[in-house]
Amino acid sequence: MRDDTPRERLRQARTLRQEMTIAEAILWKHLRGRGLLGMKFRRQVPIGPYIADFACVSERLIIELDGPPHENAERRERDQRRDDWFLSNGWRVLRLSNERVIGGAALDDISRVLSAPSSDPASPGHLLP
Repeated sequence: MRDDTPRERLRQARTLRQEMTIAEAILWKHLRGRGLLGMKFRRQVPIGPYIADFACVSERLIIELDGPPHENAERRERDQRRDDWFLSNGWRVLRLSNERVIGGAALDDISRVLSAPSSDPASPGHLLP
């Protein structure tokens, strides 16, 4: 059983930051240091009972990268429960495939979401490119 104490989530987040996937490293290279639209992003951020891949706190935007482990039905159900939790707590969730990140299309997707007016009906909620 997973230990969900705040201390354990912090330890887990630190480990995830040290063991980034190729797609995470590519995206982080562009997001770090306010590299995209001047927005501050954090990586492997504990939020509630979960750890988000990337988060822009000021915009309440979470970016989740999905690779092969996310393709089975059980993992998709777990991802949906996570997304539902984030959404019910005021976050928007943008899920991107590793292929979009590696291929360079993810930055356009993120920029589009960040540039959308907050009153845009497509803005809140679960966002897919």
